[in-house]
Amino acid sequence: MYDYPLDYTWSTDDVINVMSLYNAVEKAYEEGISKEELMDCYQRYIQVVDSKSEQKKFDQAFQEVSGYSIYKAVQTAKNNDWVDLR
Repeated sequence: MYDYPLDYTWSTDDVINVMSLYNAVEKAYEEGISKEELMDCYQRYIQVVDSKSEQKKFDQAFQEVSGYSIYKAVQTAKNNDWVDLR
């Protein structure tokens, strides 16, 4: 268990969308996930975290606590229908 990197000024819906991506990335590393499911979560995430610099900041913070990279998962999804980073 770890604390997810969140911005506590976000709305409840924003937190849910960001958490959905974190959970999808965890799934990509632990059991595999479809490209469609991961990219759907990612699209909702970038509506909340819309600047590239903020995305990098949250990716780095998430990777520090979980060991999982949002960037690597999304890049893998761009080239594959199934993302399995085990």
